[in-house]
Amino acid sequence: MKDSEIKLLISDMDGTLVDTYQANFHAYRKAFETVGLSLSAATYADCFGLRFDCFMKRVGIKDIVISERIKLLKAQYYPDFFSLLRPNAVLLQFIRAFRLNGGGKAAVASTARRINLMHVLEAIGAVDDFDLILSGEDVHEGKPSPEIYEKILAYFGVNPLQAIVFEDSDVGGEAASRCGIPFIKIKMQK
Repeated sequence: MKDSEIKLLISDMDGTLVDTYQANFHAYRKAFETVGLSLSAATYADCFGLRFDCFMKRVGIKDIVISERIKLLKAQYYPDFFSLLRPNAVLLQFIRAFRLNGGGKAAVASTARRINLMHVLEAIGAVDDFDLILSGEDVHEGKPSPEIYEKILAYFGVNPLQAIVFEDSDVGGEAASRCGIPFIKIKMQK
């Protein structure tokens, strides 16, 4: 069917397009230490993939001044750990080939802060591989809300069956499903 021809690929970033886990953890740990707090590997693992506000709530930080300081410090320290980034070369090649050979479109749908998202995409040389990049700041509700996917579909004027989502998390997969977009769960090799 013409209406179900794939016209759009949508990728999550953290854990899907790029393994950012270690870089994020070390930047957050350093930010926490700077404000006199600690962040264990186990606590971070429990919070990975959450929007910043949900992360702060989960770790019990209620003071807005401290959470804003952590946010700013994390963004400052994050590039210091980019040597730990691991791009998903196969997925990036697939997206590039899709855009080049089929004339399709590609988007990033991430709960990450825009500044962090753009720094990572720049570091791996992938900014120009996407026609649209949406961050956590572009939506009111994070995944599993389908809001970010709905915005991307509306932007490109395609229906859910004309898109495919690449996600690593259950909440991201749920968001895609709630929007009616088929998704492929990505599991990067350690």
